[in-house]
Amino acid sequence: MSDFAIASPDVSATPQTPIRNIGILGGGQLAWMLSEVAPSLGLNLYIQTPNVTDSALQQIKHLREKAVLAPIADATATAQLAQHCQVITFENEFVDLEALEKLAATGVCFRPSLGSLAPLLDKYVQRTFLASLGLPVPEFAPLETRELPSPFEFPVAIKTRRHGYDGHGTFICHMVEDLDQCWQQAESDASVLMVEAYVPFERELAMMAARSPTGEISLFPVVETVQRHQVCHWTMAPVQLSSTTQKQIDHIATQILEHLDIVGIVGIELFQTVDDQIWVNEIAPRTHNSGHLTIDACATSQFEQHLRAISGQPLGPTHLTSPAAVMVNLLGFETAQDDYRLKRQAIAALPHTRVHWYGKTAARPGRKLGHATILLSSDDPALAVEMAHKVEALWYGD
Repeated sequence: MSDFAIASPDVSATPQTPIRNIGILGGGQLAWMLSEVAPSLGLNLYIQTPNVTDSALQQIKHLREKAVLAPIADATATAQLAQHCQVITFENEFVDLEALEKLAATGVCFRPSLGSLAPLLDKYVQRTFLASLGLPVPEFAPLETRELPSPFEFPVAIKTRRHGYDGHGTFICHMVEDLDQCWQQAESDASVLMVEAYVPFERELAMMAARSPTGEISLFPVVETVQRHQVCHWTMAPVQLSSTTQKQIDHIATQILEHLDIVGIVGIELFQTVDDQIWVNEIAPRTHNSGHLTIDACATSQFEQHLRAISGQPLGPTHLTSPAAVMVNLLGFETAQDDYRLKRQAIAALPHTRVHWYGKTAARPGRKLGHATILLSSDDPALAVEMAHKVEALWYGD
């Protein structure tokens, strides 16, 4: 076990007491999709989230009994949540780890454990952890001054160390002026930013991987993700990989799960270069946007698998149930109050297509409002690209 995996006991129910009640810190679309599959596994979910309008709460009957309306980092509210639950899990990483550790010391069970989370919440610490395992990561360093540290040269990637998501907090800098702008946005706080060598990748890949309390590991098919301005627009599977590359990715995922002693699912983002090198980009210790196509295209979805893992149920099979699939994010393109019913109906009318709408009441540019998954009859990547473009034309067009 790496020194970065801080010991934190996984206090759980005894074998004679099956886990049935699970708390979730966060009430967005990831918690909503967890709530969709929980009943089929015999599980009851309780949500801690600040707003009654959040996606996950649209699914919950008897809201007063099953929701704690409080910020995610409010550990006092989490103590209240724990009174109803045998296990608490996470929809996002916006937590107060130090405060939660006090709850864990009293016997509150978190899955993944706080020790598993600790090396992942700060991206610089995460990079250090991955490097300690000998996994391939770009050269990195904290950014402590306005000048690019040696031996880095432009272009570089500048990242906020905490709370970056959906492209927020990641900047590709090609010149000194770009770096100055990043520094100004960080308000000159030297603890906020890190710098990475830019990886000239050919494509971006991702894998969802799960581990149970008994150490059982389950890997989902690798997907290719298409990003614009560091925001995922669509993903497709399967990905044609050499056997050597597939084994390397499987090894990376297994190493991460085992050394972190993870219970639950993680999303692993990767770069693949033109000469078939694989680099680890980032790790998300939760369900993830790159795994959304598993809902319709795999034997077990990432959401069901996560709940299976944290409740101690056997993990499900992960194979694709159609030759191929493509998932397209439906991102906000304007500031409006609109459910876009006509656009959603047009997309859903495409063959073998299902639209997942997150029930959000307000649209704004870049906000994730839903996604569409198309099951394909051929694994020809050109067909996936064609269908993704059709969905985007219907969604973003007039």
